[in-house]
Amino acid sequence: MAHLHTLDWIVITGYVVLTLALGLAFRKRASSSTEEYFLSGRSLPWWVLGTSMVATTFAADTPLAVTGFIRNHGIWYNWFGWHYVLSQMLAVFLFSRFWRRAEVLTDNELIEKRYSGKPAAFLRGFKAGYFAILYNFIVLGWVLKGMGTVAEAVLGMDPRVAVIGGAALALSYALLAGFWGVVITDVIQFGLAMAGSIAVSVMAVRHVGGIAELKVRLTESPLFGENTLAFIPGGGMGLESDFFKFLVFVTLMWWASHNADGGGYLIQRMAAAKNERHARGATLWFVVANNALRYWPWILTGLVSLVLFPVMPEGKGEEAAYPLVMLEVLGPGLLGLLLVSFFAAFMSTIDTHLNWGASYLVNDIYRRFLRPEATEKESVFAAKICVFMMMVFAVMVAFWLTSIGRAWLFVWAMGAGIGPVLVLRWFWWRINAWSEIAALATSVTLAVGFEVVAAVQTGSDYALFATPVRLGDMALQTHHKALILVPVSIAVWLLATFMTRPVDDERLASFYRKVRPGGWWGPVAQANPDVECDGFRWSRLGVWAAGSAGVYGFLFGLGKLVLGEPSAAAPLFVLAVFGGVVVARELRNT
Repeated sequence: MAHLHTLDWIVITGYVVLTLALGLAFRKRASSSTEEYFLSGRSLPWWVLGTSMVATTFAADTPLAVTGFIRNHGIWYNWFGWHYVLSQMLAVFLFSRFWRRAEVLTDNELIEKRYSGKPAAFLRGFKAGYFAILYNFIVLGWVLKGMGTVAEAVLGMDPRVAVIGGAALALSYALLAGFWGVVITDVIQFGLAMAGSIAVSVMAVRHVGGIAELKVRLTESPLFGENTLAFIPGGGMGLESDFFKFLVFVTLMWWASHNADGGGYLIQRMAAAKNERHARGATLWFVVANNALRYWPWILTGLVSLVLFPVMPEGKGEEAAYPLVMLEVLGPGLLGLLLVSFFAAFMSTIDTHLNWGASYLVNDIYRRFLRPEATEKESVFAAKICVFMMMVFAVMVAFWLTSIGRAWLFVWAMGAGIGPVLVLRWFWWRINAWSEIAALATSVTLAVGFEVVAAVQTGSDYALFATPVRLGDMALQTHHKALILVPVSIAVWLLATFMTRPVDDERLASFYRKVRPGGWWGPVAQANPDVECDGFRWSRLGVWAAGSAGVYGFLFGLGKLVLGEPSAAAPLFVLAVFGGVVVARELRNT
């Protein structure tokens, strides 16, 4: 347990006071209307929104989960997050513009702009409830659990007390400030969180004698394996090999997830931009900062943990190694700063998910089905009630979770297979509401089914999200499940699409004229020949590929550099420059 010095308490108290002051400052403006409370009046610049996107994906749980990945698998397992570069870069050049043009308050609102009839209304309400409640509670739960793990390891606090205390402070801020407070403080919180994680990594590496000495000492750790330092793993093509897992991540998982055309809280930020250019700029900054910049401090600290804690103390999981390293290497003042950086990351994600979830419950359920005549004042009040109730239930979920990393994998599985529908609904006129319903229902049913089978197989030893299904002698891991979930889901939604009626002509024409997506719109395009579509172009696939390669070049170039291999970093930085030039040219011309 750490003893906090007066300087630590000054740093922590100063942050709490600043946070509450900002919440009070934005209270009146945020409460003026639902568009202000959820989208800041669609008036935000790219750098604020892009930084907010990064901050909201960077919570107290993230470095813990990354540390667990490294200790259990190696650096390469971060491809579970890195594969999203491919879908995120598509969002830069296509979907960020589409979402801004659609002028929706939530991404679920698009459903009734794109589809028609009772199936569309059902889908809008179902997805709003599903993501705001089931999905959101799991995400909020693991973020709260991450904060509790840090407080227990560093301060010796009861993690439940820490979870309740952190939730209370985050809740008070979310109720006051709305989306205005979320995005403005995200900028501050991102700076604090990055500074803190960099400080931990630098001091941790110094503590073990520098990078060269760290690499030597890693080989002595019982957890060190042939792929621990690998960016791309070896190990053959067996179904349980590391390389096979990597192949599934990069060839299948990036386009199959529910984030394939942006992702809910990222879409919320695209919709809040001043215009299309700011939406696109925000998304580009997010892709670079989220993937190339933020990972390496966590990875270095995770590697140091293999040296300092080759065997974890009794009763602590692998993810607790990160705060244990903090406790080992930080002194007075810095420990307080690091705790503040963790809490800042925690706050940014919690407040985002509360605001985003409330936007679904209010805009897509309350105002759509329960009280269509609700005034702006009523709707904002309803949003605050939703924020409060979501936090209460999220705290309960946090007490049940056993593994943050495994909860990440379960959430991915729940949306596996819906990605192709979300992408194609912009470009193929034949997609309808039944396509999405079938894809999502299949993914959820199979994901939950895997957990039920695991519980039956294991009995009283079953742990939520942490116990795998067994097929003979083989435990089904995420990449195995993906190979089942995605093809089955695609087959089901294709069958549903062709067995049901297309969307009515009037709704298709309205969507086509507003968004101008391009692609395979056949009869709709023929009926609206005056519409000039500037969305899908084959040439943009080349820009997408170059942009993705550039981000990966920057990501792995930085990695080689921090691991003391500058000669290996040089060609990767050349690739990054090439990708940057191609992207910059595209941005200038459109």
